[in-house]
Amino acid sequence: MPRRIGLICGSNAKAKDDVIVNAQARWPEVDFEIREVKVQGPSSPGQVREALTELDAMEGVDVIVIARGGGSVEDLMPFSDEGLVRAVVAARTPVVTAIGHEGDRPIVDDAADYRASTPTDAAKRIVPDVAEERKILQEGLRRGRMAIDRQLSTAQSELESIMTRPVLANPQSIIETREDELNRAAERLTELMDRKITDAATALDALRRHLRSLSPQSILDRGYAVLRTPDAVVRDTESVETGDRLEALLASGRLGLEVIAKRSGDDREEV
Repeated sequence: MPRRIGLICGSNAKAKDDVIVNAQARWPEVDFEIREVKVQGPSSPGQVREALTELDAMEGVDVIVIARGGGSVEDLMPFSDEGLVRAVVAARTPVVTAIGHEGDRPIVDDAADYRASTPTDAAKRIVPDVAEERKILQEGLRRGRMAIDRQLSTAQSELESIMTRPVLANPQSIIETREDELNRAAERLTELMDRKITDAATALDALRRHLRSLSPQSILDRGYAVLRTPDAVVRDTESVETGDRLEALLASGRLGLEVIAKRSGDDREEV
């Protein structure tokens, strides 16, 4: 269905009326972009070519009709012009020619996308018949409704068949059958969870006792002390000098100390 039809025809020509009247009779909402030109004589090829180029450049035009009524061979000669034929071939928009009568065949007919035998035939070819389209839609709707009715009928029969099964006829029976199984499973899970919690608590107590035995506080509680400088823990005599101020961390409280002598592992005093 073309949005807009480009029509190239003579001024007030019968071919123009034939295309418009027959197209609107088939599809009343059809829209035309009309260019009236000379359709015979020396200036005709140039005017038709110019109108074709203009319509071909318009975004809304979906098809272009070049229409002219009958005439002598000489009258139709402009439509065998080489420049016009090349323009029709180069057009991006589909071109329909409706020139002369059935027996007339200018060269532009062979270059067009479709050759209509008459302007009336062109109108019939480019727009659908709204009455026929309505019939097609109505037939499609009728068949669609019939298909849906068949599907619904089949589904209803299947549903009724399913509903006769014992599990659906008396749904409570399967619930009663599974209730005891669920209760036993719940009791078993509760028992397992209680056992897991007890085992975890025992393991946690053992871990807590182990951590306490490794705690520095437990070592201090046994009478040991930790000596520290402002920067680090004193691990050997090499890390302090005589006169250094130290801090002794006890199990309870701290002492400020001063180094008055250093002795290495062989008990020799170092100054």
